[in-house]
Amino acid sequence: YLQLEDCGSGMYPPKIPTVKGNVTWYTVNLDLAPSERWTQVIKDKNTEVTVFLLPVRSWTLCSIMYLHVSTLGIAAVSGIPLGEIMLFNIFYEVFTVCTSVVAEDFNGNIYHAQNLDFGLFMGWDRQNKTWTLTEKLKPLVVNVNFQRGNKTVFKSTNLAGYVGMLTGIRPGEFSLTMNERFNVDGGYVGILEWILGRRDGMWMGFLTRKVLENATSYEDAKDQLSQAKLLAPAYFILGGNRTGQGCVITRTRINTLDIWELDMKLGRWYVLETNYDHWEKPMIFDDRRTPAMKCMNQTTQANISLASVYDVLSTKPVLNKLTTYTSLMEVSTGTLESYIRDCPNPCTPW
Repeated sequence: YLQLEDCGSGMYPPKIPTVKGNVTWYTVNLDLAPSERWTQVIKDKNTEVTVFLLPVRSWTLCSIMYLHVSTLGIAAVSGIPLGEIMLFNIFYEVFTVCTSVVAEDFNGNIYHAQNLDFGLFMGWDRQNKTWTLTEKLKPLVVNVNFQRGNKTVFKSTNLAGYVGMLTGIRPGEFSLTMNERFNVDGGYVGILEWILGRRDGMWMGFLTRKVLENATSYEDAKDQLSQAKLLAPAYFILGGNRTGQGCVITRTRINTLDIWELDMKLGRWYVLETNYDHWEKPMIFDDRRTPAMKCMNQTTQANISLASVYDVLSTKPVLNKLTTYTSLMEVSTGTLESYIRDCPNPCTPW
């Protein structure tokens, strides 16, 4: 069912039919008041956010989910009504399944890429063979250049209306992606505690936002991601600007279970994370790891680049019906490229 097709090659630069288009860039001025930073993004995407929220609002049992989209700013963490916070975070932070990879070439250059897969179990369109919310999410994907004093602090691939970061880069310093980690003591437990008033854990997207905006180095980012208490377990995938700087941080809500790092002496020139602990086998019906690693190994370290990593992430079933966007990052050059994806039939649902 999840049989691997031949590893992709020559698929970069991205083109139809596996890509729907490039992602629009916006600039957010961090010197402005939080309520003023997102005016243009929300103005441009107001209709799309509203359309996306309709099936979400009908799916949830919470009656407090009504959203005034035009007043939402991603930076406006304090003062956001509970319903809005839940609506914009539960579905992005509890229902995302991703593939992230950090790789180093023979010259010590670090490449970091991610497929964001979203919309599992939220409605399958039999006629079009697509996930309903996945298709509604794609128009919300934007790239954002966060500036202070007219200088870039960090860049991210964002979802309009989402209060957090899933994919980002601090040029010259580090890159960061976040993958959901399935666990019994999972996001629902932390969210319930938060609703009941226990607020000592951080939303994962808030933490990644804080790290991208404030961490001063790869090591600083790794420390912050390892030590913070979270509302939900997660994998933080981090890339740096020099040899050996790449890792997967496996988190419970309370502590860090493992930091799996690049190690040239051991021949570990890449680390690749989907949504399962790297020391455990993935679910047989959702094994994106094995085909992705097969393609990485077939590529070899000598040929790794943003283009060849894109080929890996464009190979079915790594690319699937849930894949919303692919982001490519290179810290040393400050590169962030993102593409809205499509998986032409035949294509696995996940």
